[in-house]
Amino acid sequence: QVQLVESGGTLVQPGGSLRLSCAASGIPFSIYNMGWYRQAPGKQRELVATITRGSTTNYADSVKGRFTISRDDAKNMVYLQMNSLEPEDTAVYYCNGFFASRDYWGQGTQVTVSS
Repeated sequence: QVQLVESGGTLVQPGGSLRLSCAASGIPFSIYNMGWYRQAPGKQRELVATITRGSTTNYADSVKGRFTISRDDAKNMVYLQMNSLEPEDTAVYYCNGFFASRDYWGQGTQVTVSS
């Protein structure tokens, strides 16, 4: 059974930092490309960042320079370090794993940026 379980979402003040974690099980993690997406109320789900199995990263323009995606293949984990958070970053953040035709999603973790 494939599971992607996100954690780390919470309420944080503007300018603050958070680290999201995603624990993967049931997949050969090291060959999967991983990503973080987010969905704000009333908006479509959007790409935040991806990291390939070779650790090549890609970021949405809106988060470049503020967010960092990383992975630990030994622990089957992917992380999203978020700095300089803005109210516009408020959303449910989803972990994604994809390889060939296989595409898996977590249930999401809420991040709220507000004073």
